[in-house]
Amino acid sequence: MPSASRRSVRDWFVDIGLFLAAAGLGLLTLSDRLAAPPLDVPLWAFHLDQLVAALSCVALWTRRRWPVGLTLVLIVLSAFFELAAGALLVAMFTVAVHRPPRTTAAVFAASLVSGVIFVMLRSVPGTPGVVLLMLGVVAQSAVTGWGLFVQHRRRLLVSLKESAARAEAEAQQLARETIAREIHDVLGHRLSLLSVHAGALEFHPDAPAEDIARAAGVIRQSAHQALQDLREVIGVLRAPAGELLQPSLSDIEGLVAESRQAGMRVTLSQEVREAVPARAGGTAYRVVQEALTNARKHAPGAEVSVRTAGTPGGWLTVEVRDRPAGVTTAPSGEVPGRGLAGLAERVGLLGGRLEHGPTSEGGWSLSAWLPWPA
Repeated sequence: MPSASRRSVRDWFVDIGLFLAAAGLGLLTLSDRLAAPPLDVPLWAFHLDQLVAALSCVALWTRRRWPVGLTLVLIVLSAFFELAAGALLVAMFTVAVHRPPRTTAAVFAASLVSGVIFVMLRSVPGTPGVVLLMLGVVAQSAVTGWGLFVQHRRRLLVSLKESAARAEAEAQQLARETIAREIHDVLGHRLSLLSVHAGALEFHPDAPAEDIARAAGVIRQSAHQALQDLREVIGVLRAPAGELLQPSLSDIEGLVAESRQAGMRVTLSQEVREAVPARAGGTAYRVVQEALTNARKHAPGAEVSVRTAGTPGGWLTVEVRDRPAGVTTAPSGEVPGRGLAGLAERVGLLGGRLEHGPTSEGGWSLSAWLPWPA
């Protein structure tokens, strides 16, 4: 709770309101006693009761610093001084709002004992002791329950804010991971094409002019396309409401054509005759893209076969296998990189399955099964 030196405007209004409520309840009880003489206590005790009530109301300004201690003191005083009841109720409300329920229960039990002691020591003309005790229990239960309700509501609001903050952070993390996967899938493929042709020019500087021009054209085209893809990703980052343009299953033909132009030996078998759902088609494209990129990096000169098949109501199957012409640069049992890990997440989000590993022929196989609703 804020201390007196750090009270906000709202805190000042609340403190003043509770102070006036406690003082008003004390004055109301005082006027009732003055209107029904004779008093049940000596006159000096009645004046002392008023003084204690006034000091108790003033002491309420310390309730934010010492709520439990102040309440315990007021509980003891209320066992002997009737007019301190208003300040006691305010203090009990403060404990219920700002302290654990266990502490609140202990304070409430102590206040009940104080009420019983007051009824045994004092008598109010015209009001039976049992009725007086029940009125006290009802008042104390009401302020305690109200305080617990306020505390629960505050905790609920804090919990909702924390949940919203966590959800926002998770959404941002998910968006970053999605963008990272897109950048890896798109730029990894383009840059691998650049690497292949740049390496060819480096190791064969005396190649025919026609081959050099063709390789330079592929490098220029791949660099241009990489820049275009990067602009699309950056455009999504600048416009949060946007979505990345996803490729489709039919774009695999262009992907294979690019790889063939880069010198890879790729065969394509598409056995899909019907329209494929957009998300499944885009994921199938990414599977083939990742497989071709890995084949260029780890098995240069390999024969790669790409096959897609499936029917509605079953699975869309994507299978990419390579047969290295020589020794592959990827050691057997290599730990999957971020590309395959991201691909597995992408496939898993659709409820599909991804498998990859070495083949009996010494090559590498990457297969995916994606659900295809009827």
